Amino acid sequence: MSPGRSYHHGDLRAALIEASFEVLAENGLRRFSVAAVARRLQVSSAAPYRHFPDRDHLLSAVSAAAARDLRDAIGSAADAAGPDPADRLAAAAGAYVRYVTRTGAGFHVIFATELYEVADDARREQTRALMSTLLDLAAATHTGSHEDVMLLVEATIAVAHGYTSLFADGFFARNARTADDIANRAVEAAHALTTD
Repeated sequence: MSPGRSYHHGDLRAALIEASFEVLAENGLRRFSVAAVARRLQVSSAAPYRHFPDRDHLLSAVSAAAARDLRDAIGSAADAAGPDPADRLAAAAGAYVRYVTRTGAGFHVIFATELYEVADDARREQTRALMSTLLDLAAATHTGSHEDVMLLVEATIAVAHGYTSLFADGFFARNARTADDIANRAVEAAHALTTD
């Protein structure tokens, strides 16, 4: 749904989630609000509360959708990278950069601390599946213990999120870098994590 386009009929719950991604991409998590989402859809400020009791419940639904979609993007990128386990894991970093620059919904949204108290089985299922995918990709590189695998996932996420944050903050603007350029840099940096 494009900015300024009003919501008329259909599934308001789904439209609220979709518009939430647009608000996150433009304003970030700190400035995310139910009122901003309602304005984007041109519905009353009370309309979202028929589907979500508060900001955190709307954000929880966005988190579940983001975890699902990011997992799909990572899976596709890993498959496109070929059979080498290091290439497949590194591709996850590039997929992360591309997804987050487009949607604004990275791990800071998917695992937002304010969501820990929200009882949402759908979100928990999707976030577990996302982490399982990343753990499987890291484990395939034969890094050793479970702790080593966890550290490799952590480092891969840190690389990807770091590049995404720097891009969002305009760090690369002077050199006119695109999101794809930054995603490719993240892939190279993540690949270095598995090089002896």
